[in-house]
Amino acid sequence: ISSFQVYIIQVSVGSHQWTVKHRYSDFHDLHEKLVSEKKIDKNLLPPKKIIGKNSKSLVEKRQKDLEIYLQTLLLKFPVTAPKVLSHFLHFHLYVS
Repeated sequence: ISSFQVYIIQVSVGSHQWTVKHRYSDFHDLHEKLVSEKKIDKNLLPPKKIIGKNSKSLVEKRQKDLEIYLQTLLLKFPVTAPKVLSHFLHFHLYVS
C-alpha cells in the first residue's frame, strides 16, 4: 500500500485568495518545467525527503517551504506567470 501526502497551499494574488492541493511530485514536475523553460534556480524547490516523509513535523515544515516556494515564483513573475505555473495555481478558476 502506497500512501502519499497532499499539501494544501494558500495562494494570494492581489485581493484574491484560494487554496490549491498538490502532491510533492506535482511540485517537482512544475519545478522541472520551470527550470528548463524559464531558467528558475534548480535549488529553489525544497528537497525530497525519504526517511520520515510522513512525520507530522516534516509535513508541516515542507508545507511552509512549498508555500514560500510558490510565493517566490509569483515574485519572479509579477506581471504574467508562465502558463505551467498559472495552470498549477488554478488561475483560470479564480482570476478573471
